[in-house]
Amino acid sequence: MNFTALHQQVKQQTDASLNTLIDDLPHDAPRLKEAMRHALLVGGKRMRPLLVQVIGNILDVPKGDQMAISMAIECVHAYSLVHDDLPAMDDDDLRRGQPTCHIAFDEATAILAGDALQALAFSTLADAPLSDFATNKRGELLSVLARAAGYRGMCGGQAIDLTSTGEEISLEQLKRLHNLKTGALLRACVEMVSIVSQDLDSNSKADLLAYADDIGLAFQVQDDILDVEGNSEQLGKPAGSDIALGKNTFPAKLGIEGAKRELDKLHQNALQALARLPYNTDSLIAFSELLVKRDH
Repeated sequence: MNFTALHQQVKQQTDASLNTLIDDLPHDAPRLKEAMRHALLVGGKRMRPLLVQVIGNILDVPKGDQMAISMAIECVHAYSLVHDDLPAMDDDDLRRGQPTCHIAFDEATAILAGDALQALAFSTLADAPLSDFATNKRGELLSVLARAAGYRGMCGGQAIDLTSTGEEISLEQLKRLHNLKTGALLRACVEMVSIVSQDLDSNSKADLLAYADDIGLAFQVQDDILDVEGNSEQLGKPAGSDIALGKNTFPAKLGIEGAKRELDKLHQNALQALARLPYNTDSLIAFSELLVKRDH
């Protein structure tokens, strides 16, 4: 199977599993349930489940373990986007070319949808059937996801982003911001799959995590470049929105050509980490290419 076909397969399987996850919820609060479905299932590229399953396949992790991790990660990711889009945060009306959750429903429902999706992520990871080996690692998996979602991950990064908007910060501070806000969840994908792999040695795990850190930051650099060079139709949101909000970005800090050089450096670092691994990493090379060369 080529990489494009694998990506499509992962997207279809993840979408179907997430849809079932929402369907299986009691119908006590139908508007909230539909807001959660909207947040989870309107246009996601499923990059994080793709990363989970590419590494899971390389490390021979059972499919059921891969899917449980993928669904939990996507629930956290969707919750973070719903809250990031709120008027009190980034105040966005469009996400993936569709109305954001608070526009499609209302602000209170969007807040509750984000809260419920975060809770659903942890209940999914806590309750989903796992292999015997992964079952014994369930506590570690929950700990990694909690760290990536909270103060030491996305929430901390978003707080730094909010307080630094309109103020100049250093390049190292900008990298720290995005290592937390964007990179933490991508790193969690790799770390969680590593935890449920029975035969992964410590050196290989360190190289996989180094790869995750580099592509996580590269993902954000490319986002910043697209905000300058992309068009609104491709991006699914207004182009130039970060500049309009006075946000710190890599092009603002380094210039557009400097940001592209930073992107290339991060990409090369990621490839060097893969070259040290004793596995066929063609699919991870393709994943990094997808991240750094995407146009939306």
